[in-house]
Amino acid sequence: MSSGAALILETVRRTFEQGGKCLDVLRGASLKVEPGEIVALVGPSGSGKSTLLHLAGLLEKPDEGEVFLAGQRCGDLTEQEQTVLRLKHLGFVYQYHHLLPEFSAVENVVVPQMISGVTRDQAAARAKELLDSLGLSDRYDHRPGILSGGEQQRVAIARALANKPALLLADEPTGNLDPHTADGVFDALLTLSRDHSLAALVATHNPDLAKRMDRIVRLDEGLLIED
Repeated sequence: MSSGAALILETVRRTFEQGGKCLDVLRGASLKVEPGEIVALVGPSGSGKSTLLHLAGLLEKPDEGEVFLAGQRCGDLTEQEQTVLRLKHLGFVYQYHHLLPEFSAVENVVVPQMISGVTRDQAAARAKELLDSLGLSDRYDHRPGILSGGEQQRVAIARALANKPALLLADEPTGNLDPHTADGVFDALLTLSRDHSLAALVATHNPDLAKRMDRIVRLDEGLLIED
């Protein structure tokens, strides 16, 4: 596909069976996210925001419709090809940081780079650069268990950006933090995304955070609507 968009969802549908009934979570949702654009994804609990992020992140396949990531049509890719595409072009941040508890902050950011083929020295340099930009230069060797919640989520952001992805997907990235800490973490996420001209799709229940992004799309009855 010739479009330079980081992400295109083209009339994607996703249906689940629940209690013997079919539940249409996504009913032909379409979205385009351009490089450098930060988009808020909003909607009530149970509206399908996480499902949509899973489709965008190639963690699930749509029942109908197409997903294009960094110009690549994904529907016909093998599992291995999708894994490679995720590793090269996607970064994920979740509500819970999911850091490796036995590894230090630096090591948690090094690991995904080494999996992608970067040398340990190069990966460590990139990790320290990212952690420095997130205000964690004095936390390199700290394991997650002795970091605060906000610090752990900053490490998770650094890890998500380690492989210089085209698209960042974030599912309630500050939902587990107190308001003051959430503001600081979200500021860091916005700043890094803009500094790296990164496309980002961020699911949030927080209307104040949503308003700080470039635009808002609302998931309503399985469809995406510009808010």
